[in-house]
Amino acid sequence: MKSHFKFNKQERSGIFFLLLIVIVLQGVYFYVKVNPSSKSPKVAVNVLAESKLDSLKTLALQKNSIRIFPFNPNYITDYKGYTLGMSPKELDRLFVFRKQKKFVNSAEDFKKVTKVSDSLLNTISPYFVFPEWTQKNKPRYTRSDSNIMSKEKKVDKVKDLNLATAGDLKTIRGIGDKLSERIIKFRDRLGGFLVDEQLYDVYGLEPNVVQRVFNDFTVIKPPKISKFNINTSSASEISELVYISYTMANKIVAYRELNGRINSFDELTTIEGFPSKKLDRITLYLSL
Repeated sequence: MKSHFKFNKQERSGIFFLLLIVIVLQGVYFYVKVNPSSKSPKVAVNVLAESKLDSLKTLALQKNSIRIFPFNPNYITDYKGYTLGMSPKELDRLFVFRKQKKFVNSAEDFKKVTKVSDSLLNTISPYFVFPEWTQKNKPRYTRSDSNIMSKEKKVDKVKDLNLATAGDLKTIRGIGDKLSERIIKFRDRLGGFLVDEQLYDVYGLEPNVVQRVFNDFTVIKPPKISKFNINTSSASEISELVYISYTMANKIVAYRELNGRINSFDELTTIEGFPSKKLDRITLYLSL
């Protein structure tokens, strides 16, 4: 047994240093355990990278959601109807109805024609945009319809709205010097009224006064116009329309360049600031 515990000087020194190292390591371990460091590691934050990551996260969350813009349901396309959740049968009912040159002028009309569910109607109807005159219980008629209606009126009483003078207009109760001049000025800017409804766009002319005008005047001979192709015309050309400002014309061109082309007039209502309520009048001057 003595032979196992007999060490020379070098071996004793090695054992001593080994024990010393073990004791020091144990001491360091217990010290760190009892006194944990309160200092947090210094990490440099890249603010630009963080903002980009936040943007990507936001886009990822919105990827599966569809943003609905205000639109006229009369101009729904197959793709638009699909994104809204309409079935092919519901879309077909609307397309058949539109082929008859008829229009839906309220959410109730839309449901009656398409037979969509109440839940879907409640979801999409807040985004419906109809022309202003349809909300005043006025009958809708197009350019060709206005000609037919003018023939049905008494010829000896009705005059052409495009030939009316300021004096003629002042015979209508509610129209004085300023309004008569304003009507003629607006008519000149248009190059002539295409449809009777454009009279509602004259600033300051009340709807009830417009109705009185229609008792004596209507568009009998609309002017011949050259339509602007919305996919090829420049911003300056589009801005020549009374209803389109130069800023809006630039937005239309930018939207067209971003998406390749505009396939339906309903797409225009997705552009921020577009006067959707006057879409029916604006499209009189445009082509695809």
